[in-house]
Amino acid sequence: MIISRTPFRISFFGGGTDYPAWFKDSPGAVLATTIDKYCYLTVRYLPPFFEHRSRIIYSQMEHVHRIDEIDHPSVRETLRFMDIQEGLEVHHDGDLPARTGLGSSSAFTVGLLNVLYALKGVMTTKDRLAREAIHIEQDLIKENVGCQDQALAAYGGFNHIEFGGAGHLNVRQVTLPNERLRDLQDHMMLFFTGFSRTASQIAAHQIQNIPNRRAELKEMFGFVQAALTCLKDDDLKGFGTLLNESWKLKRTLSDKITTDAIDDMYARAMKAGALGGKLLGAGGGGFVLIYAEPDKKPAVRQALKGFLEIPFKFEGLGSQIIFYQPNSGVVA
Repeated sequence: MIISRTPFRISFFGGGTDYPAWFKDSPGAVLATTIDKYCYLTVRYLPPFFEHRSRIIYSQMEHVHRIDEIDHPSVRETLRFMDIQEGLEVHHDGDLPARTGLGSSSAFTVGLLNVLYALKGVMTTKDRLAREAIHIEQDLIKENVGCQDQALAAYGGFNHIEFGGAGHLNVRQVTLPNERLRDLQDHMMLFFTGFSRTASQIAAHQIQNIPNRRAELKEMFGFVQAALTCLKDDDLKGFGTLLNESWKLKRTLSDKITTDAIDDMYARAMKAGALGGKLLGAGGGGFVLIYAEPDKKPAVRQALKGFLEIPFKFEGLGSQIIFYQPNSGVVA
């Protein structure tokens, strides 16, 4: 039995410029961090005592004889990509719900790749995990996804990631004094809107709009460098103001990104003293990040008292194998 642990992420700036449809012609970049909320994947060879050959357990349970019969797209295509011939049991657990804007789908794919390599006795690299997860999601599953989530899940940490040209992926860790990083984290609050959505459908609309939103996307790309300057200069208030400006711009990329309920939620937080924030992920639902000075947090919390708040911390390890006992099962 082998268990991988792969982090979810919060993206601050540059979302939308990580789609190949954008960065094949123009540079893209994001500023984002992984957090201490995780996707866990347990894999073992399934002993040959069952009528089925493999068992896949997530929000559903699948019993199958062949890879082609698997409904879960990431499991099916990743097992096929890894040329898995034996019967397996794959069990998923997550700290937070799926389809909520935290990169959970890519964390799943990265974590599954990591645990399957470990099952084969291969020590792989973070770069390989990121690039192969991108290939599986974009080329095999044909999801409308960018490239930041896979890189963040694989590498972990607070990162400035650059995209540009075919195959270009440059992950740079943002180095800050520990006290400043803690101060930045202390400005953040995470609230659940109460509903999830399918990101690929919303992302498809954004991708279709790219030719009509080039000016906006160039501005969103510019926000990444402006935010890095704020962090370098210890201007945490400016970082929050940029978040607010970036969210207002992101809302214009597609009419599917926000809803009246989300706009009301955000307005209530701003009225209570927040400096900025954003809906995480492609849009339509999931989690809202609110950025407020620590002394304003109680007022924001009161304004959003009907919504579930999720405490979190930054993390810096990325996808890890946390339990390794490869011979605990019987190979089918």
